[in-house]
Amino acid sequence: MRILVAPDKFAGTLTAVEAADAIAEGWRRTAPDDDVVTVPMADGGPGFVDVLHSCLGGELLAATVRGPLGEPAPATFLLVGKTAYVESAQACGLALLPPGPDGRLPEPGAAQRASTYGVGELVAHAVDAGATRVVVGLGGSGTNDGGAGLVAALGAVSAPDGALTGGPQALAELTELDLEAARKRTAGVELVAATDVDNPLLGLRGATNVFGPQKGIVDDGDRLAADAALTRLADLADRRLADHKGAGAAGGLGYGLLLLGGRRELGFSTVADAVGLPALVAGADLVITGEGKLDWQSMSGKVVSGLAGLAGPALCPCIAMAGAVQVGNRELRANGIEAAYAMVDIVGTEESFGRPRESLAAVAERVARTWSR
Repeated sequence: MRILVAPDKFAGTLTAVEAADAIAEGWRRTAPDDDVVTVPMADGGPGFVDVLHSCLGGELLAATVRGPLGEPAPATFLLVGKTAYVESAQACGLALLPPGPDGRLPEPGAAQRASTYGVGELVAHAVDAGATRVVVGLGGSGTNDGGAGLVAALGAVSAPDGALTGGPQALAELTELDLEAARKRTAGVELVAATDVDNPLLGLRGATNVFGPQKGIVDDGDRLAADAALTRLADLADRRLADHKGAGAAGGLGYGLLLLGGRRELGFSTVADAVGLPALVAGADLVITGEGKLDWQSMSGKVVSGLAGLAGPALCPCIAMAGAVQVGNRELRANGIEAAYAMVDIVGTEESFGRPRESLAAVAERVARTWSR
């Protein structure tokens, strides 16, 4: 059999590359004669650059940029020919914010001060390296500034000075905005926002109200103030673009890219096209995907649903392995997934978190007894 192994990361425990290798290792223990091909996947969030580098090769270039709260942040971007791939989470990720008292959410108020300036610096580095197409993976952000920091790093100016670089807290004071220099800086460069999120910038389905709580903006009043700050930005920049799909991705970083003439692509599709995934699926007898927690979000635009969507028309069964499975069999099959296997159910919670690679390999070894010929 030809087995295609294409998982997302198992957040907090395994990268997509590590997960793919673990599944392949376990599968081969049971079925050593199967042809197992690993293609780690991502949808634009953390791991975006590493996954593409593992599949495409290219040159990884290092840069030190401004983190979300102004501290130096080491980052890399991938250059493949004239295309650069940038992972926004490396410059403005949730993991870069100081933890709050409970360790689960960021420090209160941090997201209101956090900036995407470092993402703009990464885009500038990519352009200076010769890229004429820059794909920015959006996901896992700790910011909510509407991409104001991004455009500032590329040359946009404001009144008062600094209103673009201090998060929504500073945007509340914004009175004037000039994007001309930023647009000149990226003239002739194709900008792509790679995201699985289709939320607009503002309102009930916007960046602040939907994603703000996971960044520590939990108080109703704080969310109202942050959304008002983004509204001020949109009124001075381009209110029409605020309603576009993906404008609210990564705390509105998608909107910043749209302001510079960028366009949105599904993060999964970006990676799938880059690695030639449709052809690999068509040539497989079985597709295996997975992620840390398989839940309702996995069924909409994520790697798991994307793989299932490719496998169905190819008449190839698709199964999933995950740390935990929170979706019923009926919903799984309705979304093209024949079966899902949870590490916590098979090897236990303690083993799954304590030895994730070994646990995932053990699950794959067991699943191969059912699915391999």
